[in-house]
Formats: sequence, structure tokens, C-alpha cells
Amino acid sequence: MRSPTFSRSDSKRSNYSRGFELPDDLELEVVHAPPSRRSEEDDYGVGGAMLPIFLNDLRKNNQQDLVEVTLELERDSIVVCSVTPTPTTSRPAAAVDDSASDVKSLRRSISNTSRTLRRKFSWLTSFSSSRNSSDTEELIISDRDARRLKAKLERTRSSAQRALNGLRFISKNTGANDADEMWRRVEARFNSLAKDGFLCREDFGECIGMMDSKEFAVGIFDALARRRRQKIQKITKEELHDFWLQISDQSFDARLQIFFDMADSNEDGRVTREEVQELIMLSASANKLSKLKEQAEEYASLIMEELDPESLGYIELWQLEALLLQRDTYMNYSRPLSTASVGWSQNLSSFRPKNLLRRASSKLQDLILENWQRGWIIIFWFLAIASLFTWKFYQYRQKAAFRVMGYCLATAKGAAETLKLNMALILLPVCRNTLTWLRSTRARSIVPFDDNINFHKMVAGAIAIGIIVHAGNHLTCDFRLLVNSSPEEFAAISSYFHGRKPTYQGLVTGKEGITGISMVVLMAISFTLAARRFRRNMVRLPPPFNKLTGFNAFWYSHHLLGLVYVLLIIHGNYLYLVHKWYQKTTWMYISVPLLLYMAERSIRTCRSEHYAVKIIKVSVLPGNVFNLIISKPLGFKYKSGQYIFLQCPTISPFEWHPFSITSAPGDDNLSVHIRMVGDWTQELKRVVTEGDDPSSIFGRVQFGQHLNQRGQPRLLVDGPYGAPAQDYRNYDVLLLVGLGIGATPFISILRDLLNSSRAAEDQTDSNTETSRSDDSLNSFTSSNVTPGGKKKSQRTTNAHFCWVTREPGSFEWFKGVMDEVAEMDHKGQIELHNYLTSVYEEGDARSTLITMVQALNHAKHGVDILSGTRVRTHFARPNWKEVFAKIASKHPYATVGVFYCGMPVLAKELKKLSQELSKKTSTRFEFHKEYF
Repeated sequence: MRSPTFSRSDSKRSNYSRGFELPDDLELEVVHAPPSRRSEEDDYGVGGAMLPIFLNDLRKNNQQDLVEVTLELERDSIVVCSVTPTPTTSRPAAAVDDSASDVKSLRRSISNTSRTLRRKFSWLTSFSSSRNSSDTEELIISDRDARRLKAKLERTRSSAQRALNGLRFISKNTGANDADEMWRRVEARFNSLAKDGFLCREDFGECIGMMDSKEFAVGIFDALARRRRQKIQKITKEELHDFWLQISDQSFDARLQIFFDMADSNEDGRVTREEVQELIMLSASANKLSKLKEQAEEYASLIMEELDPESLGYIELWQLEALLLQRDTYMNYSRPLSTASVGWSQNLSSFRPKNLLRRASSKLQDLILENWQRGWIIIFWFLAIASLFTWKFYQYRQKAAFRVMGYCLATAKGAAETLKLNMALILLPVCRNTLTWLRSTRARSIVPFDDNINFHKMVAGAIAIGIIVHAGNHLTCDFRLLVNSSPEEFAAISSYFHGRKPTYQGLVTGKEGITGISMVVLMAISFTLAARRFRRNMVRLPPPFNKLTGFNAFWYSHHLLGLVYVLLIIHGNYLYLVHKWYQKTTWMYISVPLLLYMAERSIRTCRSEHYAVKIIKVSVLPGNVFNLIISKPLGFKYKSGQYIFLQCPTISPFEWHPFSITSAPGDDNLSVHIRMVGDWTQELKRVVTEGDDPSSIFGRVQFGQHLNQRGQPRLLVDGPYGAPAQDYRNYDVLLLVGLGIGATPFISILRDLLNSSRAAEDQTDSNTETSRSDDSLNSFTSSNVTPGGKKKSQRTTNAHFCWVTREPGSFEWFKGVMDEVAEMDHKGQIELHNYLTSVYEEGDARSTLITMVQALNHAKHGVDILSGTRVRTHFARPNWKEVFAKIASKHPYATVGVFYCGMPVLAKELKKLSQELSKKTSTRFEFHKEYF
């Protein structure tokens, strides 16, 4: 008799088979039995006690018949696939009827044995194509039991740490000491919240530390109360301690049971679709996701479809456990940040020197490499100030007036000389057209143009110090010495005062005194209102003084400095101790910078009149943001990452406000996204949506609506102006990090990269059709040459965009761009990662179910439930160290340009990681920041 064939596979059928001869005594050896089960099956062989009997029945049917039995080993389970009689090449005609009878007998034997095996092993499933109606219910139960066993096997392979991180009610780590400390805090809150020794159900969330998700905490409270077979509204401290021990339990099973009990409101051990929907709504409420609550019914059906394929109408604890433990599997549907097969640690090198002196030397070297551009400018500027002060101090030290007014005069005149230089230098960092032009020259390699505003503030600080020293010495020291000098002392300098000793009042109210004091007052106002707290409206003043804070106050007060320069020229021409024109050097210092600045302002005025634009479309978006699409002025050229100034004469003929360009240079129109954070932006939104006339037929645009703008107010454009992100083409790889509205300059870069990729593909296809012999050369030439014949840089190969925001509605801002990137980027060159910080981190019990729904929906429909795009949204803040490490692993020996736009709080961390990973890996990270 010919032996049956056994086939084995792990998770899917294998082509491997093994045959053996069945001995006469029906002893069957164990073939390919998993080690974990051999000890149980050695007595019977493969398949247990029934398989030898089954094979014996087959042999009794026909000793000479050849049969092929196909079994499938799926990990620790055995599946009977088929039992087929093997046809022979020649048989007697008389044996045909016997053969048919044998086949019928064989089929009966297969059916009976198959059912017997299923009863013996509930996890054994037959995939035979012929099943009668009596086996249907048994098959459903068998499939469910097989999945239950598989889930248990998967559970045994899951590490304890992974399980614990999958579902947390309190925090990431709660060791024994931490748990004791946390309980003391809970106990203290109980003492303050309890009334008559009882804690109300509504205060449970605040007591255990869930202040922002009290509704979810009430769900936990009810689940724990049901365990006691109680329906209570208040608990004592002892009961609270018992509840606390349960929710802070380090056991994953304990946490899972609480989570299941929250959904199982009727305590029958089964969770229905309606109960899943309630838990989804509870999680959505805890994370302030109103849109998710509206679609809770749809997502509950999605979970039931995944966990209850037999449509029994409920899920059990083991099914929920399987869903949570397979979190990583569900989350891997989207493209990971790094597709490198090797760990990022392989791109690391041990850098930390053991010697203290070497560590100090290394830090000094890093400091020099990072700041040498800023350093040489600051040193040169400081030396210039010190030299001028020393020179003027020594000059007046030699004059006769020194014998009357002493070191007070020399110090005041030395400070005055530094003021002249600084009043000239402070204009240069705000000459934006000049700086934009210089960015395109080799000067960018030695001058840190990105720090122009910081240098502007530094010079302003030096001016403030100079004013204090100069005016302070005059008013409190040398004026008094001059007034109180003896006739003999005054005689040496009487010619400077026309032979008459001045009075203190005369010195203060003279031309030099009036102009000097006026400048001090105007600069004090301007500098104060330019301070960050005043400029950002952080200082709250009662009306009408509240008008002195905010951007408008900063803008208008800064223009008072124009009057200061006029007074400075007058002040410099009426000096008491200098009469010769060439010794009055104030105009020599400030004339060139002042003329340059005036020319810039004139160019801006003329250009803005020429760059009057039409409003094509207005989109009002969530999060107090609206999108303006305007016509591109004739001859207007810009680079991705740059910004423009907008003016609306209807609102104010003087105010200009900067906004990053979100359209690509190759687009037909200009696009900007504007967040309403002040009076001007709010008024602009009102004007462009309502028109000049408040009773305009257009009315106010509602969310999601678009208007074709006709007869709308005039908009003037000034720019473009340089920004750090415009140099993105100088890097192999980009890491673009946008915080909230700070994503705007990077949207233009993404669009530009897509347009370039599309153009390169189209040109490659065209070259392929034109000439295959010169395909590679033509493709390279066409993709790197502009229509004007100039070479075009194509250095950038990959980009990683990380957008961090607090409001889920923010994803509506650039929804179209994200979908376009996901659709167009077939090569995986651009990776988008959205982070929503308002949702609790992945693994927290309050976001666990949302994470699962998100993964299932994206796997089925390809759409993220929060952003509505193809880009999956991550929860909580990014692990920036992991982000940098994976990029270093994926792009070894590359230069990565890290561009950040947002609040200053994150810039320090990104800069530090850029420095660390540049030292520890072969990848070099260069950090650039832009604040808003």
C-alpha cells in the first residue's frame, strides 16, 4: 500500500511533502510533529489516536489501492486537506464497479473520520470543499476556536514589556516607589475632594489624575463598581485604594479586564456592536475628537467585522486581547519612517571620549564649528565698538575740557561714538531686498543671514546701553561739573560757549539737550513696545491702555525711529565742544545705511503698486485659518521656502504683514495660509469674505465653502524675501519640521519636489521615445537644465515631513497637498508624518481603541480617520531621537538639512539632536530654524 502524503506550512501551505510506507502492524511514526507537541502524540503518532484507525479503514477497503492523504501543519495545528485515491495505469474492466463502491466507502470514511478528528481536536479545521449543512454550525464554532487558540499562541510569543506598553491607565512606568508616591498624591486629592468621607463618582477622574478626561474616568469607576456587584455613586478611601490598586496593576491581564468591563455594561462576558460604539464615543470624548464621535457607529461596525467574521453579533475577551496584542501588526500598514533592514545602531560610532580634557576639547570644537559664522561677526563688531570707544575716550582725555569735566566727559563721548556706529548697523539687517540678493552669492557661506533679526536685536541692546552711558553721564555728571566749575577752569573752554558759562537748565533745554532727550523718549517707547511680551500681547492692560500692546503698537511705534534719525542728524550738528564740520561725524556713519534703507522702502512702495493682485479664491478653514489664492504678478519669481508681505489698503495703507508662500514656483497662482491671531488678520478675513460693503451679497464664508472673488478689496504684494528654507536644494535629504501654522513654508517645498519629480518622469519618458541609445545622457541633461540653458540642482533625493499640531481640524489646511503627495510619490521619496498632540499617546487606554480603529480603517479604505488623507496620524508628540536615528539609518553618509519653523521651544531640542547624531553616525545633520 502506498503511504499518504503529509504537507507542512507555517501560516500557508508548503510544497514540502514526505511519503512513507504504512507497516502491516499499523504502527505510524511521528512525522514532522512540532517539538512542543511530540511528547503528547508519541503514543499515537501524527493526528492522535484516530489517525491510525482511519488509515486502517482505508487499507481494509482495498489492500492494493493507492491513496494520497494530504495533511497541513499550521504551526501547532493539523488540517486534513484531502484524501484521494490514486489512479492506476491499467485496471481490469470488472474492477470498475468495485472501484466506484470503494470510492463511496472512502468518502464515507473521510467524512466520519474528519468529524471525529474535529470533535477530538476543536482547533482542527478541514478545508474540504464538500461540506453538508449539518457541519456548518460546527465549522463556525471550529473556526472561532481555531482563532482563539492562535490568539493564545500569539500571546505566548509577546514579551511582557510589549504587552504592558499596549494598554496603560496611569503612566508608562509605575514601579513600587512610583506607585507609592502616586497613591500619596491620590490620597491628598481625595482629602480635598471628599465630602463626609465619601468621594463622588463625578470627582473620581480628578482624584486619580484624569482631570481632562473625567467622562472616561467615570467609565472606569462604573466598571470597577460592577465587579463588586454594586451600583454606587460614592466610595470611601478604602474603596478608592482598592480601585487604585486595580487600575495601577502591572499585569496586562488586569488592565485588559478593566478595559473589557468598561464596554461590557451588562456583565454577560460579551461585547456587542452597540457597546463597542459607546466605548469609541467615550474614547473620542476623552481626546476631544468631536468628528470621531459622529462616526462612532461606522467604526464600531468596522471592529465587529474584523473580530467577528462569523457574524455572531458579539466579541469576547480573547478577541479584544488579540486585537490589542497585534497592535504592531495593525500599525504597519503605512510606510515606516525607515525601510532600512539594518538597525540604526549599525550606523553609530562610539564617540564619547573617556578623557576629561578630550571631552572638553570636543565640546569646544563643536561650539566653534556650530557658531563660527556668528562668532567672527560678533567679535569683529565688538572690536569695532571697543576701538571707537577707546579712540574717542583717549581723544577727549587730551582736551582741555577734560580738566573741567573729567572722565565723565570722556566716557560720554566714547559711548556717543559707539552709538553712531550702531545706529548705522541696525538698519542693515532689515534691508530685506539686499539680504535676499546676498543669499544667492557666496557671502552666504560666511555670513549667517538667518540670524539677521537676532543681530538687529543685539545691536538694539547695545544702543540701549550706549544711551544710558552717554545720557547718564551728561545729565548726572559732566553737566554739573561744567556748571559748578570755577572761572579759572571754565576759561580754558569758554570759547566753545561764546564766553558765557551755561546753566544746567540751558544745557538741557538747548538744541543738543532737546534733541537728545527727545531721542531717548522715542527710543524708549519703541524698544519697550517691541519687547516680546508687548509685541505678542502677553501684557494685559486695562482700557484704553490695552491699545499699547500687540503687533499694531509695535508696528507704528517702530516707525517713530524715522524721526529719531532726523533728530540724530540735528543733534550731531549742534555739539558744544566741536565746531568744525569734518569733526561732526554723525552723518558720515549713518548716511550710507540710511540711504540704502530709504532706497529699499522706495523700491517696496513702487513694486507693491506694480504687484497689485486679484483674489481668485478664499477658503475658510478650521483653527482660525483661511487660505488666499491670488493671481501671480507679472515677472514675480520666487523660491520655495520664501515669504511675501501683504498689504490691504482698505484696512490700513501703512501696515505690511509677512506670510510664507504655500504654492510652488511652477504654479500659476500664489497661495498663502493666514492664521487669525491679531486685529489685522481678523479684519482681512472679514474684508475678503464680505467685500468692501458689509452688506455685500457674498456674505460670510462658512467652513468648507469657496468663493470666486469679484469686486473684492485690493491686495498689494511685496517680495519675495529670503528665508532659511529656500536653501533646501543644497542637501541630499530633507527633514522638514513644522509646528502648527509653521508648516506653511514646507508645503511649497513639497509641491516643488513633486513638480520636479513629475517633470523628470515626463522628460524621461519623452527621451525614451525619442532615442533609446542616448537615454541615460538625455535624461540627465534634460532633468538638470532649465529652459534658459542653466543647470538646475537636483541634489535632493528624499524628504521627510513631520507636522505637529494640536487641533485635528488643522489637517484640513493642506489636505489636498497630502493626498497629492501620497498619490504622486510612487518612489517613496517623500514621507509625510502627522502628529496630533491633543490625543493621548499611543498605548494609553484612552487612545488605544482609536489607534485600532485608525489602523483598520486605513487598511480597508486607505484613509486616515483624523486627517481624512492617506497619511496616518500619530498620537502625542514625536520621539525626535527615534526620528533622527531612523533617518540616519536610512541615509548613511548623506547630508540632511533639518529645517524647523515654529515656536522656539522645540528648536533647542532639534538642534541638540542634529549635533549628537552628526557625531555618532556617518550622517551629517545641519539645523536651520525660522520662528513665527
